[in-house]
Amino acid sequence: MKFGDIDIQFLGHAGFMISYKGKIIVIDPYHVSDKVSKADIVLVSHGHSDHCSIKDVQKISRKGTVVLCPVDCQSTLIKIKNIDLNIVEHSDILDLGYAKIEFVPAYTFQGRHKKQEGWLGFVIKFRNRIVYFAGDTDKIPEMQKLSGYGKNGNNFVVILPVAGENVMGFSEAFDCVKFLNPDLAIPMSYGAGIYGTEKDARLFVNLCKQNGFNAVMLDKLN
Repeated sequence: MKFGDIDIQFLGHAGFMISYKGKIIVIDPYHVSDKVSKADIVLVSHGHSDHCSIKDVQKISRKGTVVLCPVDCQSTLIKIKNIDLNIVEHSDILDLGYAKIEFVPAYTFQGRHKKQEGWLGFVIKFRNRIVYFAGDTDKIPEMQKLSGYGKNGNNFVVILPVAGENVMGFSEAFDCVKFLNPDLAIPMSYGAGIYGTEKDARLFVNLCKQNGFNAVMLDKLN
């Protein structure tokens, strides 16, 4: 979908493609369509195979594609030839010229996504448009620092997990929307047969709309 001069497409599960002035950023590709463009930048949030898929990163990469990931992904992704693989950590900021990417924490209080792993969410800033991809996470205190991004003339999009298994559910994701106050909220982590269903995503969108927030389920790029 178009959001001003950026275009956001859902690739399935937690995968997204963001296009801006001819540049392509792909996040956590998993079982992606052949229609997904070759990426300039690939962002991988953590090492679980439904986020760090060597087959899918290879599929959407070309010579020189920059791949940014936490250290636990390195041993998997280093097998891909001709990419520019870089390890990033919390609080790192990358200035691409056309965008800035800030790497932020993503973790859950129980289960497989432990804080000490150093796994990631992404804040991508295109001039006055900002996209926050939360990653596999619960509602965590570090999110409070992002609550001002929708102000000062910015347009703020948040992409939040809603599955309720291994990550926060739709109700907790809505709690995040209330304090983040985005211009648009988009659900993720559903529909791939792993965990999370389209019902979870619809419940999230409906809850947002009932309370005056703009939210939408994106059609998967097939």
